[in-house]
Amino acid sequence: MNVLIRTFDDNDLEPIIQLSLLAWEPVFMSFRQILGPNIYPILYPDWRKIQTEVVETTCRDKERFTVLVAELDQSVVGFLAYELKGETGEVYLLAVHPDAQNQGIATELNLIALEKMKAAGMKLAEVGTGGDDGHAPARRAYEKAGYIPFPLVRYFKDL
Repeated sequence: MNVLIRTFDDNDLEPIIQLSLLAWEPVFMSFRQILGPNIYPILYPDWRKIQTEVVETTCRDKERFTVLVAELDQSVVGFLAYELKGETGEVYLLAVHPDAQNQGIATELNLIALEKMKAAGMKLAEVGTGGDDGHAPARRAYEKAGYIPFPLVRYFKDL
């Protein structure tokens, strides 16, 4: 496997949006199952639209975020966006196309982002992700890159 990790180019936006929607569909299906028919539609009335807007805004905000792109056989197969805040680098978004998952691409994106954070003088790197089944691939990638998980729980109650 010959993966190229490079910085974001505006031409990458549409492929990144499309792969992120495919990659995150299991996450939102997991959310739907966990949260149920009353809470899920309140939190995620149109997850595809919301995620498209988040990815688009993040990729276009070059002052705030650095976006790395993974390319395999000249096709965009993944991306990672991170932000530098004080002495902390934070991974904000990460997605790998489902057809390219389990090949180490997310781990490679993480490792390169961590190198860049360290080179920028960051003392700490952080990332948040879910504990549900839909986020299991993300958790594996973060742990392979050396992140230490810290359990956190968020509760919801429909009224």
